[in-house]
Amino acid sequence: MSAYTVVNLEDVEDMAPKFGLAPGLQSRFARVPLELERSGLSLYRIAPGFRLPFGHRHGEQEEVYVVVNGSARIKVDDEVVELRRWDALRVPGPAWRAFEAGPEGAELLAFGAPNTQNKDAEMDPGWWQD
Repeated sequence: MSAYTVVNLEDVEDMAPKFGLAPGLQSRFARVPLELERSGLSLYRIAPGFRLPFGHRHGEQEEVYVVVNGSARIKVDDEVVELRRWDALRVPGPAWRAFEAGPEGAELLAFGAPNTQNKDAEMDPGWWQD
């Protein structure tokens, strides 16, 4: 058995349609396809101006968001952080967060650890209100 796993993130199933978030969002969760044991990795493609319709937080898992294309705004608790290409933002587990794409859209990688299989996640629909 190999000590590594290779997965093209574009081959990971887009889960956004199952939750009614397409076409504004693509969300590809690679934890299981990559056989990650202690972390998680996701790819998000966000249409221009699209805002995630819920906030979430974790009891334990911290996350790092990296903008690989475009720009984004991420609300962390009560502060909105502007991010441009190659900016990385660490969010501690208990902090509320949600993101939206800038005018040209955004591609984000999200890395989380430890792997809690999202059992520590809490969601709040409509959390980010202007």
